[in-house]
Amino acid sequence: MQKTVLSDVSITGVGLHSGRDIDLCIKPAPINAGITFIRTDITDKNNEIPALWNNVTDTQLCTVIANDAGANVGTIEHLMSALRGLGVDNAIIELNGAEVPIMDGSAMPFINAIDAVGIETQSAPHKVIKILKEVSVMHDGKRVTLKPANGYIFGGEIEFDHPKIGNQKFETQLVNGNFRHDIAEARTFGFLHEVEWMRSQGLAQGGSLDNAIVLDKDAGSIMNPDGLRFDNEFIRHKLLDAIGDLYLAGMPILGAYDGVKAGHAINNEILHALFADEDAYEIVSFGAPANAQAQQADALYA
Repeated sequence: MQKTVLSDVSITGVGLHSGRDIDLCIKPAPINAGITFIRTDITDKNNEIPALWNNVTDTQLCTVIANDAGANVGTIEHLMSALRGLGVDNAIIELNGAEVPIMDGSAMPFINAIDAVGIETQSAPHKVIKILKEVSVMHDGKRVTLKPANGYIFGGEIEFDHPKIGNQKFETQLVNGNFRHDIAEARTFGFLHEVEWMRSQGLAQGGSLDNAIVLDKDAGSIMNPDGLRFDNEFIRHKLLDAIGDLYLAGMPILGAYDGVKAGHAINNEILHALFADEDAYEIVSFGAPANAQAQQADALYA
């Protein structure tokens, strides 16, 4: 069955790039509403932005979506990942700025905030996009593939010229709480020289060791005093991003995601490729309690 938050979820945090405080509220939404962002600070034009793949306008430093009126919101991927991991189908997200708060750089603060109010099961079948045949996008040494599978599988591989990262591979299936203990706590990361350049361009004004893993390439070290949460936290966070980016499909994808050196741009490209081929997918509804397949699908959440 479809799900939404039980009541309002209020969150305040700093915007990674603007450095300003952002107030955000996740509100219940009706059946089949999907996820919609509303910029409460915009009052002179349409301020509603549906969280959909074809509304993505920028993927350089984060995932940004916008509507036809030009209202936009960025750094949505961690919150979208949390909503996907918790199985929230419908929600209204109000915020008074152009980016979702970065919090600690992971999805866990959003999970904890939603846990505090709870989730409501709605009286309508849960819908998923079932992958029927392989779809792949490849360029510049990067690749993302979607394949048919009897589950919600996310796997990936990264390689960085840094001794604390190197080559990392990881795969998880969104079932039995795996999102919480495999993915949700993995933080975003960047290199010191990149952070310095971004700040010189007026970006990353809210970035700190409290909300990102920062690596010193010259010293081959991690600057965060507390170190890593997982030995392979970097690939886990890449999958966190992918889960959020792929949720812009408008509903969960029943199939296997495999990303090699993937990022926001190619994650969005695979959705364009998927929806360009009507033979590659179908929309399936689950929800009747007597239907064993429906019960299994509803169980495949955190």
